[in-house]
Amino acid sequence: MFRSASTQWSIVIIITVALGFTFVLGFNNFISRSAIGDVSDIDYLERANRAFIKVVNQAKHAVVQIATTKKIKQRDPFEDFRDLFPFPWNFTPPEGEREAHGLGSGVIVTADGYILTNNHVIEGADEIIVYLPDSNRELEAKIIGRDPGTDVAVIKVEEDNLPTITLGNSDEVEVGEWVIAIGSPFGYAQTVTRGMVSAKGRSNVMVSLDPNKVWFDFIQTDAAINPGNSGGALINIHGELIGINTAIATGSAFSRSNAGVGFAIPINLAQNVMQDLIEKGEVERGWLGVYIQNIDYDMAEKLGLQNTDGALVGQVQPDSPAGEAGFKSGDVIVEFDGKPVKNVGQLRITVASTDIGKSVDVKVIRDGREKILSVKIGKLPGESIVAVGGAVSSGNVKPLAGLKVRNLTPEIAERYGYEDEDGVVVTEVSPGAPAYKEGIRPGDLIKEIERQPVKNVRNYKKVTKELKGKKTVLLLVKRRSGATGFVLLKSK
Repeated sequence: MFRSASTQWSIVIIITVALGFTFVLGFNNFISRSAIGDVSDIDYLERANRAFIKVVNQAKHAVVQIATTKKIKQRDPFEDFRDLFPFPWNFTPPEGEREAHGLGSGVIVTADGYILTNNHVIEGADEIIVYLPDSNRELEAKIIGRDPGTDVAVIKVEEDNLPTITLGNSDEVEVGEWVIAIGSPFGYAQTVTRGMVSAKGRSNVMVSLDPNKVWFDFIQTDAAINPGNSGGALINIHGELIGINTAIATGSAFSRSNAGVGFAIPINLAQNVMQDLIEKGEVERGWLGVYIQNIDYDMAEKLGLQNTDGALVGQVQPDSPAGEAGFKSGDVIVEFDGKPVKNVGQLRITVASTDIGKSVDVKVIRDGREKILSVKIGKLPGESIVAVGGAVSSGNVKPLAGLKVRNLTPEIAERYGYEDEDGVVVTEVSPGAPAYKEGIRPGDLIKEIERQPVKNVRNYKKVTKELKGKKTVLLLVKRRSGATGFVLLKSK
């Protein structure tokens, strides 16, 4: 039962050596793991770095620089004086013209020379030269078609076996994913910048254009985009083209450079436009035939909606696809062809991009209940697909204060185009009144109050007497422009 001292010391020595060996192994293992960890981090960065380089090399050969020349006739500087003083002039300056030059970018999408770019890059150009990046060759291009409504244009060079880019699916783009912009900012060809998708579905970006004649639905990115990038490529990490770089927000009217807010036309939209321009020579847009407006929180609460998603129908155009399908004023469109509807801008573009003649199921909320309507999409007549109704916001005075109306007479109806309409005509709106803040102006026609039809002043007075104490009043108003929409007036 008792061990000798020598045996005990032997056990102690063995244990000590074992512990020491374990400590050394653990320390070395710690050092090794730390070193390996550093190497792995660097390897990871190197792999990511090489991946970006590979993606850029895969796509950049298809991105070209575009130079345009526009000839502008010189105006006679004495023309106005000749009109004011019509006596014989002995001197007439020779007629001449000057040249205006522009630079932009484009993306080769077919090996036989079709190139996608922006309409504003080539609009009005008398000469278009494309610079190929691989060979520094200059090729003259011709315009195949252009669509100001989407700012998409297609040009073509007579050349074969050109490098192309793979088209991606912009519907699958996610906010937060990495993207790369390639173009010719300030004339510096083949410039590459990197960023991420900042947002999707941006509309009303190019505010100088008529919102009823544009069909943008931009991808927003913080990849640096500058003048000259227009028409260039926005690609994903697979080297696929997901957008055509188009515009920037600078934050200042005096600045033309990047501020981290750039916009690209989704490639799915650009591709549809390109196919129409190549195959038909024009862009055919789907037509629903309704006047719609966005929904804010006040309107959603008034209509008993759970959120502000959707588009509120203000008016259904007669003899339109929507009219034949049974759409009604007051319907809230929440789903179109299986896709949720977020707002007016999204719905306009979705309808416009739908094949003409296609039957589509549309989910609406009518009087608090969901209803499915089947509509056969028509062809947009002119430029009047889905016009945007009146803006809806709030004020802090009595709902109908400062608003004066009168009966609709035959003379007024003829003047404003209100034949066969019922309602009362606005004759005065005080500045600062809720109606004024909501955009109601003299000449507008009030057709409903709180969903009750209003046919004349007597009817108007009767309905308004029942509104005593109400803090919100919902009107259906037909504008002098012809658009009809709901307006929510709100008091304190």
